[in-house]
Amino acid sequence: MKTALFALACALPLAAFAASSPDESFYKKAAEAGMAEVAAGHMAQEKGTSADVKEFGAMMVKDHTAANTKLKTLAASKDVKLPDGPGMMNKAKEKKADMKSGDSFDKDYIKGQIAAHEDTIKLLQKEIDSGKDADAQAFAKETLPKVKAHLAKINAIAASAGVK
Repeated sequence: MKTALFALACALPLAAFAASSPDESFYKKAAEAGMAEVAAGHMAQEKGTSADVKEFGAMMVKDHTAANTKLKTLAASKDVKLPDGPGMMNKAKEKKADMKSGDSFDKDYIKGQIAAHEDTIKLLQKEIDSGKDADAQAFAKETLPKVKAHLAKINAIAASAGVK
C-alpha cells in the first residue's frame, strides 16, 4: 500500500508536467512578439505620417490579432499560460517609439518592423526545425509564409522611404 501511494505521489507532478507543451517557451515568445506587433501597429496607425506606414500598421493589427487568437487557443489546449502582454524589451521599444513623431517615427517604425519580422522568422523556423510539439510546429509552418510576406512588404516600404 505504501509503495502504491508513493508511486502515485511521484507520478502526479510528472502527469501535470506531461500535460503542458514541451515547447512552452515557443508559445510564450510567439505570444509576446504577436502582442508587440499589435501594439506597434496601433501606434503606427495613430502616429505614422506616411500612408504606407499607416496601412502596414493596420495590416499588423489585423494579421497578428488573428495569429494571436489561434496561438492563444492552441496554448490553452496545452495548458500553457501565455503572458498578458508584450515582454519588457518590447515595452521599452514601445516607449521609445512613443517619444518620436513625424518622419522620425516612420523611419524608426520601419526599422523596428524589419528587425521584429526577421526575429519572428528565426523563432518560427527554429520551431519548425527542432520543436517537439507537433501542434506548435504546425502553427509555425502555417504562420511563417505570412511573416515572410510582411517582411517583404516592410522591406519594400523601407526602400521607397529611403530607410536603410
